[in-house]
Amino acid sequence: MVRNLWQDFKDFAFKGNMLDLAVAVVIGTAFGAVVNSLVTNIIMPAISYVQPSGEGYRAWQWGRIEIGAFLGQLVTFLIIAATVFLLIVKIVGTLIKRVSTPPAPPEPVTKECPFCLMTIPSKAIRCGHCTADLSPAAGAKPAPGLMPG
Repeated sequence: MVRNLWQDFKDFAFKGNMLDLAVAVVIGTAFGAVVNSLVTNIIMPAISYVQPSGEGYRAWQWGRIEIGAFLGQLVTFLIIAATVFLLIVKIVGTLIKRVSTPPAPPEPVTKECPFCLMTIPSKAIRCGHCTADLSPAAGAKPAPGLMPG
Protein backbone atom coordinates (compact mmCIF):
# COMPACT_ATOMS: atom_id res chain seq x y z
CA MET A 1 0.00 0.00 0.00
CA VAL A 2 2.74 2.47 0.98
CA ARG A 3 4.79 1.47 -2.06
CA ASN A 4 1.76 1.98 -4.30
CA LEU A 5 1.13 5.40 -2.74
CA TRP A 6 4.78 6.39 -3.23
CA GLN A 7 4.70 5.25 -6.88
CA ASP A 8 1.51 7.23 -7.48
CA PHE A 9 3.12 10.31 -5.93
CA LYS A 10 6.27 9.93 -8.08
CA ASP A 11 4.17 9.55 -11.21
CA PHE A 12 2.23 12.70 -10.32
CA ALA A 13 5.22 14.80 -9.25
CA PHE A 14 7.41 14.02 -12.24
CA LYS A 15 4.83 14.35 -14.98
CA GLY A 16 5.75 16.82 -17.67
CA ASN A 17 2.90 19.13 -16.68
CA MET A 18 4.01 19.34 -13.06
CA LEU A 19 7.59 20.19 -13.98
CA ASP A 20 6.37 22.76 -16.50
CA LEU A 21 4.26 24.35 -13.79
CA ALA A 22 7.21 24.56 -11.39
CA VAL A 23 9.38 26.20 -14.04
CA ALA A 24 6.56 28.59 -14.93
CA VAL A 25 6.17 29.71 -11.30
CA VAL A 26 9.89 30.44 -10.96
CA ILE A 27 10.12 32.27 -14.28
CA GLY A 28 6.86 34.11 -13.61
CA THR A 29 8.13 35.38 -10.27
CA ALA A 30 11.38 36.61 -11.81
CA PHE A 31 9.55 38.18 -14.74
CA GLY A 32 7.13 39.90 -12.35
CA ALA A 33 10.04 41.47 -10.50
CA VAL A 34 11.55 42.74 -13.76
CA VAL A 35 8.25 44.23 -14.92
CA ASN A 36 7.63 45.76 -11.50
CA SER A 37 11.04 47.43 -11.65
CA LEU A 38 10.34 48.66 -15.19
CA VAL A 39 7.04 50.22 -14.14
CA THR A 40 8.31 51.65 -10.83
CA ASN A 41 11.64 53.00 -12.04
CA ILE A 42 11.06 53.93 -15.70
CA ILE A 43 7.44 54.15 -16.88
CA MET A 44 5.74 55.80 -13.90
CA PRO A 45 8.50 58.40 -13.30
CA ALA A 46 8.21 59.34 -16.97
CA ILE A 47 4.46 59.77 -16.51
CA SER A 48 5.15 61.90 -13.40
CA TYR A 49 6.87 64.49 -15.59
CA VAL A 50 3.58 65.05 -17.40
CA GLN A 51 1.84 66.10 -14.19
CA PRO A 52 1.99 69.89 -13.84
CA SER A 53 2.80 69.94 -10.10
CA GLY A 54 5.95 67.85 -10.60
CA GLU A 55 5.08 65.45 -7.76
CA GLY A 56 5.96 61.79 -7.99
CA TYR A 57 3.22 59.44 -9.10
CA ARG A 58 3.01 57.86 -5.65
CA ALA A 59 1.85 61.19 -4.26
CA TRP A 60 -1.22 61.25 -6.53
CA GLN A 61 -4.20 60.89 -4.25
CA TRP A 62 -7.87 61.59 -4.21
CA GLY A 63 -8.73 61.83 -0.55
CA ARG A 64 -7.34 58.63 0.93
CA ILE A 65 -7.38 56.77 -2.37
CA GLU A 66 -3.85 56.35 -3.73
CA ILE A 67 -4.39 56.67 -7.45
CA GLY A 68 -0.68 56.62 -8.35
CA ALA A 69 0.02 53.29 -6.62
CA PHE A 70 -3.03 51.76 -8.30
CA LEU A 71 -1.93 53.01 -11.73
CA GLY A 72 1.52 51.50 -11.17
CA GLN A 73 0.02 48.10 -10.36
CA LEU A 74 -2.37 48.36 -13.31
CA VAL A 75 0.47 49.04 -15.75
CA THR A 76 2.43 46.12 -14.25
CA PHE A 77 -0.55 43.79 -14.68
CA LEU A 78 -1.17 44.86 -18.27
CA ILE A 79 2.46 44.29 -19.28
CA ILE A 80 2.58 40.84 -17.66
CA ALA A 81 -0.80 39.81 -19.10
CA ALA A 82 0.14 40.91 -22.62
CA THR A 83 3.51 39.16 -22.45
CA VAL A 84 2.05 35.91 -21.13
CA PHE A 85 -0.65 35.99 -23.80
CA LEU A 86 1.84 36.57 -26.60
CA LEU A 87 4.39 34.03 -25.40
CA ILE A 88 2.21 31.20 -24.22
CA VAL A 89 -0.99 31.42 -26.20
CA LYS A 90 0.32 32.58 -29.55
CA ILE A 91 3.96 31.54 -29.92
CA VAL A 92 3.99 28.28 -27.95
CA GLY A 93 0.58 27.30 -29.34
CA THR A 94 1.83 27.81 -32.89
CA LEU A 95 4.99 25.81 -32.20
CA ILE A 96 3.03 22.94 -30.68
CA LYS A 97 0.76 22.80 -33.73
CA ARG A 98 3.78 22.67 -36.05
CA VAL A 99 5.62 20.00 -34.06
CA SER A 100 2.70 17.70 -33.34
CA THR A 101 2.10 15.60 -36.41
CA PRO A 102 0.00 12.47 -36.35
CA PRO A 103 2.09 9.30 -36.16
CA ALA A 104 2.45 7.23 -39.29
CA PRO A 105 0.20 4.19 -39.37
CA PRO A 106 2.05 0.99 -38.51
CA GLU A 107 3.18 -1.24 -41.35
CA PRO A 108 0.79 -4.17 -41.78
CA VAL A 109 2.09 -7.48 -40.45
CA THR A 110 0.12 -9.61 -42.89
CA LYS A 111 -0.82 -9.49 -46.54
CA GLU A 112 -2.92 -11.54 -48.89
CA CYS A 113 -1.38 -13.94 -51.38
CA PRO A 114 -2.48 -12.77 -54.85
CA PHE A 115 -2.70 -16.38 -56.07
CA CYS A 116 -4.60 -18.26 -53.37
CA LEU A 117 -5.95 -15.27 -51.41
CA MET A 118 -4.73 -16.70 -48.08
CA THR A 119 -3.35 -14.43 -45.35
CA ILE A 120 0.44 -14.65 -45.04
CA PRO A 121 3.15 -12.61 -43.24
CA SER A 122 3.89 -9.34 -45.04
CA LYS A 123 7.61 -10.12 -45.38
CA ALA A 124 7.04 -13.55 -46.94
CA ILE A 125 8.57 -14.11 -50.38
CA ARG A 126 6.85 -17.46 -50.92
CA CYS A 127 3.28 -18.38 -50.01
CA GLY A 128 3.10 -21.14 -47.41
CA HIS A 129 -0.21 -22.36 -48.80
CA CYS A 130 0.24 -22.46 -52.58
CA THR A 131 4.07 -22.05 -52.69
CA ALA A 132 3.82 -19.16 -55.17
CA ASP A 133 6.96 -17.04 -55.53
CA LEU A 134 6.13 -13.57 -54.19
CA SER A 135 9.61 -12.01 -54.37
CA PRO A 136 9.83 -8.65 -56.15
CA ALA A 137 12.31 -10.15 -58.66
CA ALA A 138 9.82 -12.81 -59.72
CA GLY A 139 7.23 -10.19 -60.57
CA ALA A 140 4.57 -12.87 -60.64
CA LYS A 141 1.10 -11.65 -61.45
CA PRO A 142 -1.75 -14.08 -60.97
CA ALA A 143 -3.76 -14.99 -63.97
CA PRO A 144 -7.49 -14.79 -63.30
CA GLY A 145 -8.66 -18.19 -62.09
CA LEU A 146 -5.23 -19.88 -62.44
CA MET A 147 -2.99 -21.14 -59.67
CA PRO A 148 0.78 -21.53 -60.05
CA GLY A 149 1.77 -25.14 -60.45
